[in-house]
Amino acid sequence: MPYYYGYYFDPTYLLVIVGAVICLIASARLKSTYAKYAQVRAMSGMTGAEAAERILHYSGIYDVRIEHVSGNLTDHYDPSNKVLRLSDTTYGARSVAAVGVAAHECGHAVQHAQSYAPLTIRKSLVPVVNIGSSLSWPMIILGILLGNNGFLIHLGIVLFSLAVLFQLVTLPVEFNASGRALVLLKDTGILYEDEVKSARKVLGAAALTYVAGAASTILQLLRLVLLFGGRGRNDD
Repeated sequence: MPYYYGYYFDPTYLLVIVGAVICLIASARLKSTYAKYAQVRAMSGMTGAEAAERILHYSGIYDVRIEHVSGNLTDHYDPSNKVLRLSDTTYGARSVAAVGVAAHECGHAVQHAQSYAPLTIRKSLVPVVNIGSSLSWPMIILGILLGNNGFLIHLGIVLFSLAVLFQLVTLPVEFNASGRALVLLKDTGILYEDEVKSARKVLGAAALTYVAGAASTILQLLRLVLLFGGRGRNDD
């Protein structure tokens, strides 16, 4: 690795920077797209919460609670407790953006009710990924401190790779939920055809944030492999 002006230069850090830039661009696009369609009132006049209730009942789901949660775009479906939580900008809002986001979260509830395989896999990965994320770097650092211990270093990389797996499994879950949402919005008559096209733009921008997150995590894993993948033979 080269040195510049007395400082150690790690070129692999560029991978982290690229990942961060990708995430920032995706986040900015989501915010601007949501802000645009948050100003467009749904012709049905329904709030996000009302739309969610209609979609759930239309899908034959009556055991999922709809709750208000504080924050901006903090909407999520909790499969463990069967609760659909809608944020400040969604719950009581009557915009196309709010209704689209609410429908997306309903898509997750429908996935859960139908035992959608990728959602089940993602849910089972959560505890493992949490452990892996917490231990990956400590394992790598400990391995280096113990004389480039190959087992610990590679174990740390494997643990970090679980986060990549989680991100990859998340992609079909999110895309499928958006696809279901758009169909349901049309079938229930909550949005008209032109409004569905607008909701598609909002959900498409949201989906890009998951793609960006996956790309960023993959780049971080690549960096770990480049930095430490060749170590572990005690460098005799």
